[in-house]
Amino acid sequence: MGEIFKLIMQNREAGKKMLAVLMNPDKCHGALLASTIAALKTTDPDFIIIGGSLTATTTESLIDLLKEETHTKVILFPGHTNQVSSNADALLFMSLISGRNPEYLIGQQVHSAIKIKRSGTEVIPMGYILVEGEKKTSVEYISNTQPIPRDKKEIALATACAGELLGMDLIYLEAGSGSGLPVPYDMIQYVSQNISCPLIVGGGITTTEQMLDTFKAGADLVVIGTQFEQHPEQIPDFVKAAASYSSEKAATKTERTKFPA
Repeated sequence: MGEIFKLIMQNREAGKKMLAVLMNPDKCHGALLASTIAALKTTDPDFIIIGGSLTATTTESLIDLLKEETHTKVILFPGHTNQVSSNADALLFMSLISGRNPEYLIGQQVHSAIKIKRSGTEVIPMGYILVEGEKKTSVEYISNTQPIPRDKKEIALATACAGELLGMDLIYLEAGSGSGLPVPYDMIQYVSQNISCPLIVGGGITTTEQMLDTFKAGADLVVIGTQFEQHPEQIPDFVKAAASYSSEKAATKTERTKFPA
């Protein structure tokens, strides 16, 4: 078990909910990059995640800058083989298990596997599940896959269980960047109560209230990107809210139930 995954598991067992700031190298530069780093210097989210559906900019320089200027662990979430870097603290080795496009189920993974293996970077296998949002997202368009309908929580659960049985250490329910709607809370609850591995949820979260509701529904780690691209000064408020929620709930661990009758 690598350092980052061990930390995720320890936080989960302690009842600590986690927040990650998602940064897209293509978007985070100039004034936005300066504002984001300034905010990150005043507060420490649990993780910074680097990646995007369509990234023409190298990830190395951004990763190096963040590791130099902040104290937060940096995790790479590559959407393509050209985004792979050995500079990050860990790498989410993702398979888009909600889709049926072999290029994102296994194709990109095969292309990057040897490079990643040789890098020595901590690798965390992750099942990525795209959930229908308010509009078509970049992930949906680039991957050429259909998201799971918002009212089909049974399909989301079956997909998550398949990922877990295939040996994936994390499951990620994602409404897509700039979705406009977060993943439905009843879907999060339904999935979280019936899988054993940590659950990540992202997409469409714009307020601290939505983040806290996502935690309450069963998410272990919430990822926020677009909201912080538009308002990087809000990062400290979200970090504080997540920490306060964890402090209140630390003594009460979430009880996980078996499959519903």
